[in-house]
Amino acid sequence: MKKIKVSAAASLAALMVSAGAASADNLTLYCSAQEDWCQLMARSFEDATGIDVDMTRKSSGETFAQIRAEASNPKGDVWWGGTGDPHLQAAEEGLTMEYISPMREELHDWAINQAESAGNRTIGIYSGALGYGYNTDLLAANGLPEPSCWKDLLKPEYKGHVQMANPNSSGTAYTTLASMVQIFGEDEGFEFMKGLHKNINQYTKSGSAPIKAAGRGENTIGIVFMHDAVAQAVAGFPVKVVAPCEGTGYEIGSMSIIDGARNEDEAKAFYDWALSAEAQNLALQVNAFQVPSNKSAQTSDSAPDMSTIKLIDYDFKKYGSSDERKRLLQKWDEDVSTLPQ
Repeated sequence: MKKIKVSAAASLAALMVSAGAASADNLTLYCSAQEDWCQLMARSFEDATGIDVDMTRKSSGETFAQIRAEASNPKGDVWWGGTGDPHLQAAEEGLTMEYISPMREELHDWAINQAESAGNRTIGIYSGALGYGYNTDLLAANGLPEPSCWKDLLKPEYKGHVQMANPNSSGTAYTTLASMVQIFGEDEGFEFMKGLHKNINQYTKSGSAPIKAAGRGENTIGIVFMHDAVAQAVAGFPVKVVAPCEGTGYEIGSMSIIDGARNEDEAKAFYDWALSAEAQNLALQVNAFQVPSNKSAQTSDSAPDMSTIKLIDYDFKKYGSSDERKRLLQKWDEDVSTLPQ
């Protein structure tokens, strides 16, 4: 273990010397985690290496679309964060490059499994379970029952009280769609999405927006990753977090180096650094409650306990494939989003 750490540190030190000599000390980072976490990662890497970082924050679906659009002339170097499904799809389409980091032996098996399923073109950096949260004050004010299952959200009394993101732009929402198909079967899963559609007040662009709106009292129930709901509760908002009774899907947040990256050496340096316990511990400073992939990184006491949540055997390979993702999104566009509310 020590040998790996020394190797990575030596590699990073060598890069800093060569980068300074060649004045090639820049990195373009595409980030799909929460804004303050993205900013902290960028600035902390600058402080650690002297490499200037140009960071752009967009949701997973938006970032994937941008990387695909730029494929003939890549502008970004590293894509950090966001749900694993679009990272897997980018790997399948050859939009990201193969890289085996010297830090891999420090990671949990699920992070390495993510890499191996994608031909080592991505890797897991954190995990988090899907669920929802609700504003307890609004629920009481509207005389609504406390929901505890996915199917509770289909009840007519919740009409206009539920919010989720659009699965075309949000990795969180695509994970929701893929999870419902796996929990209930495709036919019943889409019937669930149709029933849910009747109660949706807005499809947001960002996956975490629905629970932030609930925290502010602008929405009652937000379908999100549970760690995003925890963040609102920890911040003092009247939000209760729910792990649905039927079971639920989960994400493996991922990181990938963009194929044809202009600053490949700097991209690899960021990749190695981002897998370190020190870098992953930065999540605690911004109340990001995902489970980190480095075995030595710290997990907040407030983070959802994954061992107590009924997790499905989420098929990342299938639902992260290009064909399956396109098919499900097209079916959702045609069969669900066009329905009246």
